[in-house]
Amino acid sequence: MQEALLAAATRWPVDGTPVDPRGWLITVASRRMADQLRSEGARRRREEEAASRTPPDDLLAPAADAGGPRDRDDTLTLLTLCCHPALTPASQVALTLRAVGGLSTAQIARAFLVPEATMAQRVSRAKQRVRAAGARFRPPPEHERGDRLRAVLHVLYLIFTEGHTATSGPDLHRGELTAEAIRLARAVHRRLPGDGEVAGLLALMLLTDARRPARTGPDGALVPLAEQDRGRWHRESVDEGVALVARALDRTPLGPYQLQAAIAAVHAEAARAEDTDWPQILALYGLLERLAPNPMVTLNHAVAVAMVRGPRAGLDLLVPLGSDDRMSGHHRLHAVRAHLLEMAGDHRGALASYRTAARLTTSIPEQRYLRSRARRLPGGVLRPPPHGRT
Repeated sequence: MQEALLAAATRWPVDGTPVDPRGWLITVASRRMADQLRSEGARRRREEEAASRTPPDDLLAPAADAGGPRDRDDTLTLLTLCCHPALTPASQVALTLRAVGGLSTAQIARAFLVPEATMAQRVSRAKQRVRAAGARFRPPPEHERGDRLRAVLHVLYLIFTEGHTATSGPDLHRGELTAEAIRLARAVHRRLPGDGEVAGLLALMLLTDARRPARTGPDGALVPLAEQDRGRWHRESVDEGVALVARALDRTPLGPYQLQAAIAAVHAEAARAEDTDWPQILALYGLLERLAPNPMVTLNHAVAVAMVRGPRAGLDLLVPLGSDDRMSGHHRLHAVRAHLLEMAGDHRGALASYRTAARLTTSIPEQRYLRSRARRLPGGVLRPPPHGRT
C-alpha cells in the first residue's frame, strides 16, 4: 500500500486523479504484492532446484588437506544465463535484475529511465526469447563470455545502485541488495582477477558502500557527502577499494568502472570535504564522459565543473539535459540544478528546483532532504494567511 501511495503521489499530479481513486490504489498495491510474491517464489524454486542437484558429498566439509572450497556459484551461472546472446543488452540487464536481483518491474523501469509498462513488456519478451533459444543452465561457451560479462557487470552495478539509494520507500538503503551485489562482484573477481573492469566495479562498490554509516543521521535523515562525518566511513572497505583500483589502473586497459572507482577514491582520500581534489575529479569525469557518455555522467560532470570553475559553468552543462526525455522528468537533474542555483545565489530559482525535485522523487528520505533544503532558503517556509483571511 505504501508503494501504491507513492505511485499516486507522483502520477496523479501529472495524469490527473482517477475516477475511482480507491480502486486505483487497490489495483496498484495488489500488483506490487504480486510482484513480490512471484520474486520470492522464484527465489525459493531456484534454491530448491539447486539443492536437489547438489550431490550428497558436496554437503560435507572437505578434508583438512583437500585445499579450498569448490569454485562454484550457481547464481553466477544464472546471471550469465539471463545475459543470453539472443537478447538485446537492455533485455539482458532487465531479465537478470528481475530473475536474480529480485527487483520489481517498477524499480527496474526507474533504473532504466523508461515507463513501467515498457519494462514489463521487455522482461516478458526476454523470458520468451530465452526459452525459444533453448538455453540451458550451464556456463556460456568461451566465445560468448566477453559480451556476457559486460552485461553481468552492468546488472551488478544497477543492483548495487538500487540498494545504495533506494528509488522508493521509507528507507534510503536496501542493505540486502548492496550486500548481494558486492558478494557477486567478489565472486566474479575471484574467477577473473586480471580483469580491470571487474576489479574497478568491485572497488567502486566498496568505496561507495564505505560511506553508508555516515549517510544518514540518527533520525534516518539523508546526510550529503559534503556534510558526512568521514571518521564514520568504513576504513577497511576504503583501503581495499583504493588498492583494487590502483592495481587495475596500473596493469589493465582503462574502463568506465575503473574511472568511477578512481573518482570515489579521490573523495575517500580527502580527510575533509574541503580537502577534496576537485580538479583531479574534473579531469576524471572528462575522461569518463569521452569513454562512456550518458546523462548521469554529464550530471556529475556538471557538479565537478561547478566546484572548479563556478556554479554558472556547471549550470551551462545542464542545459542540454533539460531537453533529454530520459532526464527532464528525473528528480536528480532538478536537485543538481537547485544546488548549483543556490551556490550561484539564485535563491528563487533554487527554491523552485528543490520543490520540483522533491515532488518527482519517490524516495521518502530524499523528499525530506530536498524539502529541508528548500526551507532553508528565503521564502522556503510557507506561512499561514493572516487571521480572518483565506
